[in-house]
Amino acid sequence: MEDKSNYDESSNKKVLKIQPRANVQDKPNTLEIRPKEKACCCGGNDKCSPEPITQFNKNDTWITGEIETPIGIVPQVSTRLTSKDMFGAWKVRWGINRMNYKINPGIYAVGNPDTTSPVLVTANYKLTFDTLRKELEGLDTWILVLDTKGINVWCAAGKGTFGTKELISRIKKIKLSQIVVHRNLILPQLGAPGVTAHEVAKHTGFKVIYGPVRAEDIKKFINSGLKADEEMRTVKFSLYNRLVLTPVEIVGTFKTSLIVFGILFLANIIGLGPFGWVDFYAFVGALLAGCVLTPVLLPWIPGKAFAWKGWLLGFIWTVSVNLLNGYPNAPEYSILKALGLFLILPSVSAFYAMNFTGSSTYTSFSGVIKEMKIAVPAIVLSISAGILLILANSFVKL
Repeated sequence: MEDKSNYDESSNKKVLKIQPRANVQDKPNTLEIRPKEKACCCGGNDKCSPEPITQFNKNDTWITGEIETPIGIVPQVSTRLTSKDMFGAWKVRWGINRMNYKINPGIYAVGNPDTTSPVLVTANYKLTFDTLRKELEGLDTWILVLDTKGINVWCAAGKGTFGTKELISRIKKIKLSQIVVHRNLILPQLGAPGVTAHEVAKHTGFKVIYGPVRAEDIKKFINSGLKADEEMRTVKFSLYNRLVLTPVEIVGTFKTSLIVFGILFLANIIGLGPFGWVDFYAFVGALLAGCVLTPVLLPWIPGKAFAWKGWLLGFIWTVSVNLLNGYPNAPEYSILKALGLFLILPSVSAFYAMNFTGSSTYTSFSGVIKEMKIAVPAIVLSISAGILLILANSFVKL
């Protein structure tokens, strides 16, 4: 006969009935798990609290249940991404609702973790959270989510939101020492610049262990006894990694492009043109050279500075634009306009290529600052001079 002792008759779902940490001497050191539809107390154990440690919405499809701990309820999450999760990821890749795509900080459970299960630390940017949880299928773990203001681990570590202060505060706030009996935290390697491990240990008693660079290696890392091989430690920035970042770069140029096209339209009205189809696609091509081609071809473009790489592709594009439109024989062209395009278009490409430094693992913060100090003034001067030459071309033909 089937054992019915672990069934919740009201919901007809199986519930794992386990004793909290207080009874560790008599019974397994585990916790009570139940489906999210049922919210109840701890069966008379006054050391448990029915209040959630982490605030969550029971209607979220990625939350599958609840786990009661000695200090409160922890939401249990799925390792499978739904179509809604994937659509949300697609939207933020295109910059839609990007700054609000986040979850509540706190602690979450994957599988049926107990007081000895590993604790993984991540950011509250939902795309980052989803990337981690989908790699944890078959594992029983806790996920400690820091308040990074909806920013991914690597960027948040640079900004300080994935940092020592927030980690210490979050450990104390959720009373992690009462949820697990061990004192180990697994942090993503890319979060290391923001965290001072010895300060965390000093103030909380928890030891920081840096996991692999990529979430896809976390299961192997845990199963190998928290040991990472060289491959897990290697930071890669593949063609695919670069390509998926280009949509948000393109969207970021949209407002600027509207302003530019508006200025060209007004210039035509007041007689400073004509600015037409050629000028339109020349500018768009320069944008794409900086936002798309430079990131995609990044390892193969000569030079180190992003601005230089973008400028070089922009220069090649400008040569193509001039030749395709009959320079130097086309009547609408002059030396002034040709020189103006050579000053403007490569500089536009250089500027947007330089923006990509914030998404790349190829650069350091100090390197970006150094490049900007040189590149930004040069870009401004070049574009300004190019605009003056093209405006002069409206009155003087050379």
